[in-house]
Amino acid sequence: MHTDMPSWRDTNLGTMKRAALWLVQEVGVGATFTKGQLRDAFPEVAQIDRRMRDLRDFDWQIHTRREDVTLEANEQRFVAQGEPVWEPGKATRRAGATISAAQRHELLMRDGHKCRSCGIGPGESYVGTDVASQLDVARRTVNLPDGQSEVQLVIECNRCRVGNRGLTVDLEGLLGRLKALSAYEKKILSAWVAQDARGFSELEDLWAAYRTLPADSRDRFIEGLGD
Repeated sequence: MHTDMPSWRDTNLGTMKRAALWLVQEVGVGATFTKGQLRDAFPEVAQIDRRMRDLRDFDWQIHTRREDVTLEANEQRFVAQGEPVWEPGKATRRAGATISAAQRHELLMRDGHKCRSCGIGPGESYVGTDVASQLDVARRTVNLPDGQSEVQLVIECNRCRVGNRGLTVDLEGLLGRLKALSAYEKKILSAWVAQDARGFSELEDLWAAYRTLPADSRDRFIEGLGD
């Protein structure tokens, strides 16, 4: 099994490459492992946790309790294999892959210290849970109107960052949809953009509440519409 790749035990390889091979050869996609198991496998490496995290810059998905609340505090899950970093040229860090503390602070300030997808702030609990959010920098591929694509940075919480991984934004398509709006619709949208928030009317709030009702309660609600 895995005879087409080197062994994770080969100390001539870099630590990150060995960590990737260990995940593939010893853990397996979809399986969990503990920090203790990782450290036992690499007792000579002082910062093996950091080398493992470096794999995320090469599209490896390794979840902790931040992304998967079913995991224990010391557990991680190997979700998906990314670039085969043990192959020649595959472990070259992409330009802009590393974000400095100063850049991260600037991005947080720009995005108002809120997740741009769901609006949650750092340390706030998700509704109905005792799980606190953590904000981080996400990379989003944007298709530009000139036909080019580029990766742009946005602040997202741990849940949205995982859920939106691989999402591509079609900016040209969005601009086309804007042009199709009426002047009245553009005015409403402009107000939401200026406030960076959308206010909901009483009708919209009632509709949202109605959608959550069980069938018996929906019937009573409908009866109330005729009063």
